[in-house]
Amino acid sequence: MAMKIRLARGGSKKRPFYSIVAADSRMPRDGRFIEKLGTYNPLIAKDSEDRVKFDAERVQFWLGKGAQPTDRVARFLEAAGLVAKTTRNNPNKAVPGKAAQDRAAAKAAKAAESAE
Repeated sequence: MAMKIRLARGGSKKRPFYSIVAADSRMPRDGRFIEKLGTYNPLIAKDSEDRVKFDAERVQFWLGKGAQPTDRVARFLEAAGLVAKTTRNNPNKAVPGKAAQDRAAAKAAKAAESAE
C-alpha cells in the first residue's frame, strides 16, 4: 500500500482548515484516511505556533513505514527539523512577467541615459 502524509481540507467556503493525515495514496483528498497526525490553519499568522500543529512522534512512525509527505507537508516537516531540507528549483517561477521585464529595461535605459 502506497502511503502519503498529506493535507485533507476542511472548513467552510473561503475559510480553509486542513488536517494533516496519513492516508493511502489511492484515496481521495478528503476521503478515507488511516490516522490524523495534526492540523494546519493557513488563516493564522505565519509566525504563530498554532498555524501548524502535528504529533512529531507519529509522523516519524509513518515516515519509518515508508510514507511519503506531499510538498506542502514536507515543508512543514523541514521547518520542524524532522526531514532533511531538499533543494527546490523552479526557474520559471522566479522570472518576472513580460511587462515587468519591459519596465525594468526601460528604467535601466533611463538610468543609463541620465548617468551619461
